[in-house]
Amino acid sequence: MSISRDEAWALVTEYVQNDSLRRHCLAVETAMRAYARQEGEPEDEWGLVGLVHDFDYEIHPTADEHPEAGVPILRERGYPEWAIRAIRSHADYLNVPRETRLERTLYAVDELSGFIGAVALVRPSRAVADVTPRAVRKKMKDKAFARGVDREAMLRGAEELGVDFDEHVAFVVRAMAAEADALGLAGTGDTGG
Repeated sequence: MSISRDEAWALVTEYVQNDSLRRHCLAVETAMRAYARQEGEPEDEWGLVGLVHDFDYEIHPTADEHPEAGVPILRERGYPEWAIRAIRSHADYLNVPRETRLERTLYAVDELSGFIGAVALVRPSRAVADVTPRAVRKKMKDKAFARGVDREAMLRGAEELGVDFDEHVAFVVRAMAAEADALGLAGTGDTGG
């Protein structure tokens, strides 16, 4: 991909003013890069797809617009069709089958990274490094917690990726913990003990 990380981040900051949504884009980028490294895939390409996957969500927050309304902007900025297809495939309602490892990974980390971030913020330490698969599963049962997160999509994502859900959670937590400062999830230092 001929797009630089700086150009991708500029696209995000141009269209996303909400700090939480910016951090979500960064968290998805982080998880995508970690999976790319593990799989021997191009880390920058995977990371950039993760970074820009929701760039238009703030201006197009509904299913009839996101991410389709953002596609012309991506094309205009020179994003390749394989990247655009991956971004489109993360929206179940578009019925774009996830055929590549990149597409399945984006889907698998999208909802989960947001949920992990939410779980971290209610931990005594407020640190993503302290989030466990058990804590994630417990919070998944609480329908009032992070109610906008699709629990079935999180489970389906791990299944489509062919990984155990708890191992997937632990992997994404480790990836996010490595970038905790940038994600605003380094915590308070209070481990609650």
